[in-house]
Amino acid sequence: QTEINFLYREFVRALRQIKPKAFVVENVSGMVREDNVHLFNNQITRFRMSGYRVSAAILDAREFGVPQERRRLFFVGMRSDLGLKYEFPDPTHSISADTENGLPPCPTIRDAIGDLPEWPEGEFDTQDFHWYYLSRNRFRGWDEQSKTIVASSRHAPLHPISPRLLRVHTDKWIFENDAPARRISYREAARLQGFGDLHFPETQGIASRYRVIGNAVPPPVFQAVAEAIPNVW
Repeated sequence: QTEINFLYREFVRALRQIKPKAFVVENVSGMVREDNVHLFNNQITRFRMSGYRVSAAILDAREFGVPQERRRLFFVGMRSDLGLKYEFPDPTHSISADTENGLPPCPTIRDAIGDLPEWPEGEFDTQDFHWYYLSRNRFRGWDEQSKTIVASSRHAPLHPISPRLLRVHTDKWIFENDAPARRISYREAARLQGFGDLHFPETQGIASRYRVIGNAVPPPVFQAVAEAIPNVW
């Protein structure tokens, strides 16, 4: 975990060697929590010492049309000699159904995967729902946005055809009935991340497919961030 936390140092090394006009870095929003804020500040410092004017913000993927509760920290750097400051893009979608701000509502799970088979054989993790999985509410209904798409197949959110989860106490949830339940499939995860229908090599295992999707930056979010970079090319 320590090595992962400090992987940004290798990115900084590459910045100093390549010196691109701009860069974009994404990280978990927890980076700004009190116990991790030293890592956040250290990144800002190293980026600036490498010759970049840096902007940072936490973006909610739902505000860019991705049907998923996903908040991530973005750093965007502009090379200092360009004399430019990056401004993050305005939202393109409304998180709630209230569209008084003139923005369309964020798509729902139904919008993203409602046309797919309910029980796609071989496309979802079939392991038991262990105690850790049931330590939090991983259910969202058809007309909501999905829980965060993660890199672990075993921790993928519940599909809306599953029974809802009821809270027993802080770290324990149970299914409201004995109806069949399943995790979302990797194909559904890809759509909920803002991809289209991805095609994987037949040799790539199911866990690897979930991992590739869960670790990705949702394309609509990255597109919005990248398109806001001043034209310096």
